[in-house]
Amino acid sequence: MSFFSRLFRKAPALSAAPQRAPSAKADPALAKAGTADRALAAAAEEQALQAAIDAQDIQAVARLVVAGTSTRIRQSAAQVIEDPELLRQLIRDLRGGNDKGVYKILSAKRDVLLEQARKRKQLQAEIHAASAALERHSQGAYDASYSPILTQFESRWEVVSAQADPELQGRVQQWIDRARETLAEHLRQSAAQAAHALAAANAAAEAQRLREQQAQASAAIAAEQEQALEEQNKALAEQQQTEQQAVRQIGELIRKARGALSDGSSSRAAAVRRAIDDKLAGAPPLPANLASQLQQLDKQLDELKDWKSFSVTPKRAELIEEMESLVDATLEPLALAERIKRLQEEWRTLGKGAGANLDPVLEADGQRFKDAAEKAYLPCAEYFAAQALILQENLRRRDALLAKLTAFEAGTHWEQADWRAVIRVLRETKEEWRSYSPVDRRASKPQQETFVALTASLQGRLDAEHARNLEQKQSLIARAQALLASDDDRKAIDAIKELQQQWQAVGPVPREVDQRLWGEFRQHCDAVFQKRQQAFASYTAGLENNKTQALALCEQLEQIAALEGPELLERAAALAELRRAFDALGEFPRAESRELRSRFDRGLDRCEESIARQHARDAERAWHDLFEAANQVRAYKLAVARSADTVQCDALKAAAETYIASVPRWPKGGLDALKQGLARECSADLAANELALKRLCIRAEILTDLPTPPEDQALRREYQLQRLVQSLGQGVRGDEMHLDSLAIEWVAAGPMEEATYQPLLQRFRRCRERGNSRVR
Repeated sequence: MSFFSRLFRKAPALSAAPQRAPSAKADPALAKAGTADRALAAAAEEQALQAAIDAQDIQAVARLVVAGTSTRIRQSAAQVIEDPELLRQLIRDLRGGNDKGVYKILSAKRDVLLEQARKRKQLQAEIHAASAALERHSQGAYDASYSPILTQFESRWEVVSAQADPELQGRVQQWIDRARETLAEHLRQSAAQAAHALAAANAAAEAQRLREQQAQASAAIAAEQEQALEEQNKALAEQQQTEQQAVRQIGELIRKARGALSDGSSSRAAAVRRAIDDKLAGAPPLPANLASQLQQLDKQLDELKDWKSFSVTPKRAELIEEMESLVDATLEPLALAERIKRLQEEWRTLGKGAGANLDPVLEADGQRFKDAAEKAYLPCAEYFAAQALILQENLRRRDALLAKLTAFEAGTHWEQADWRAVIRVLRETKEEWRSYSPVDRRASKPQQETFVALTASLQGRLDAEHARNLEQKQSLIARAQALLASDDDRKAIDAIKELQQQWQAVGPVPREVDQRLWGEFRQHCDAVFQKRQQAFASYTAGLENNKTQALALCEQLEQIAALEGPELLERAAALAELRRAFDALGEFPRAESRELRSRFDRGLDRCEESIARQHARDAERAWHDLFEAANQVRAYKLAVARSADTVQCDALKAAAETYIASVPRWPKGGLDALKQGLARECSADLAANELALKRLCIRAEILTDLPTPPEDQALRREYQLQRLVQSLGQGVRGDEMHLDSLAIEWVAAGPMEEATYQPLLQRFRRCRERGNSRVR
C-alpha cells in the first residue's frame, strides 16, 4: 500500500451533491447572511488548515487542496504538500481544471523534488567516479604522467569529498596516501640513480685527468731533455752565425723595402720595415753604409705614409658611419654578421701600410670602428649563442632517443615480438633522429655511430623474421596451387579459406615482396573460386526467378493497400495466402533481399493500416449513427415529456425506429441502449437530465485532459473530490473511465431541449475526437 493510500484509507464518504441554493437576488437579507456564512466558512477552513499542519494531518491538507472553497486556501494547502507520490496524485486529479494556480504550485514542487533527486544522483555518480579513479591510479605503476594525473584526480575529489560518507573519505585518503608514496618512492629511486651516475662520472673524469697529467709530464720531461741536448750541440754554431746572418738579412730587407717604395706599395714597405726592426733587436751594430741606407728608407717611408693617410681618410669615415648605422639595425642575424664581416675586411684593407699604429688620429678611428662593430655584433652573438643551445638540446634529445631505443631492444621478447611494432619503431626513430638537427658534427659523431649500430641490430632481427615469413608464404602458395587439382570443389573452397586465414596470420615481409607474393597467392585462390562459378550460375538464376515472383506479390499488396471500403475488406482475406506464397519463395539475390523483404513487409503494413483505417471509419460512422439515432430518440422522448399529441409522438417514434433499422452496424451495446431508451419511461425533469449530461462531459474532459467551461468548474471539482476519495478507497472501475462506456451512458440519458442538448453534444464529441487522436 502506498504512502498516499495509507494516509487516506479512512477518508469519510462524500455526501450527496448539494441542492441548489435559493437565489440571493430574491432576498437581500439572505444575500447578506450568505456573505457572512462564506466569511465564517473561510475562517473555519483557515483554522482547519493550520490545525492539520500542526497535527501533520496530510489527509486533511490534501482534501483542502482539492475541495477548498477559496483559491487562497487551496494554494496555501498546496504549499504544504511535500510527498512526491501525493504530489503526483493531486496533479493528475487537477490536470485540465481551471485552478491553474494550485496546479502550477504542485507542479513546481514536484519539479523541485525531481531536480533535487537528479542532483543527488549526479553527485553520487561523481563521488563514485572520482573515488574509483583515485583507487585505480593508486594501484598503477609510476610513469611520466603519474604526478599530473594524481593532481587532477585530487582536485576532482576535493570538489565532492565533503558530500561523501566518512568511510569512503577514509578509504580515498588511504588511496591518495598510497599514490603519493608511489610518487615519493620514484623520486627517491631517481635521486639515488642520479647520485650514483654522478659519482661514477666524477670518478671516471678524475681518473682520466690524472692519466692526462701523467702523460703530459712525461712528454714534457722528454722534450726538455731533447731540447737541452740539441741546444748544447748547436749553441756555439748559432752564436757564430747569428751576427753575420742578421747583417745579411737586414741588408736584403733594406733592398726589398726600397723596391716596394719604388713600386708605390707603402704597406709592403712598412711590413718590411717592421721586419727590419725585429732583426735589429737581436743584431749587432750595423755598418755605417747600412745605417745610412736605413735612415734614408725611413724618410721615404714617412713621406709616402703621410700622402696615403690623406687619401684614405674619407673612406675610413664612410666605413665608420656605415658600421655605426648597423647598431640596433633590424637585419636578420646572419645577414647582419655578413655585413659586419665585409666592413671589417674593407677596414683592414685600408689600414695596410697607412701607419695606423703610428698616427694617433688613425688609432682613434680604429678604436671607434672597433667599438661600433662590437655593438652591432651583439644581436649576432645572442643569435649564435641561441643556436649553440639548440645544438646542445638536439644532442640531448638524441641521447634520450638512443636510451629509449636501447631499452626497446633490451625489453623486447624476440621469440614473441610484435614485428609491426618493430617496423614502426625503426621508421619513427629514424624520422625523429633526423628531426633533431642541426647538431655539432664532432660532438655527434659517437652518437651517430651508436645509432647506426642499434638500428642495424634491429634491422638484422627484422630481416631474419622477414626470411621466415617469406618461407611460410611460399609454402602457402604451393598448397594453394595444389588445390587446383582437387575434384571436391566444396572442400577446395574450405581449404582455400583456411589458407587465406593462415596467410593473414603470417608476420610481415618487405612491402614489394609481399605484393608480389600476394598477387601469386591471389591468382591461385581466384582459380579455385572460378571452378564454382558455374555451379552458382543456376543458383543465381533461381534467385532471379524468386525475385520476379516476389515483385509480383509486392505489387498485389500495394494494389490492395490502395483500395477502400468493402472491396478492401474483401481483398484483405487473401493477405495470409500472399504471406505464405512469399515465404515459400525462400532466398533472393543478396543485394536485393533486404529491399524485397522490406517492400513486402511495408506492403503488408500498408494493407493493415488501410484495413485499420477502414475499420476506424466504419466504427466512427457507427458512433455517428448512434448519436444521430440517440438525438431522434431524444426528440421522441421530449415530445412525450411535453405531453404532445399522439400523432406527433408516433411519427417521431416511427422516424427513430426507421433510422435505427436502416443502420447496418452499431457499436457494442449501442442498439440495446437505443431500444431500451425507446421502451422505458424516462424522467421528465429536464434540469436533472441536463446535469447528468454535464457530468458525462466533465468525465470525458478529465479523461482527455480538456478544460471545462468556467460555469461548470464547481461541478468538476465536486466530481474530482468524489473520484479522489473513491480512488483511495475501493478504486475506480476501468469501464467508468472509458469513452465508449460514457457514450453508452449518453444514449441512455433523458430528454432535454434542443438548444441545451446540441452544445453538450459538441463538448462530448470534442472529447471523443481528442481521445481518438491519442489512440492514433
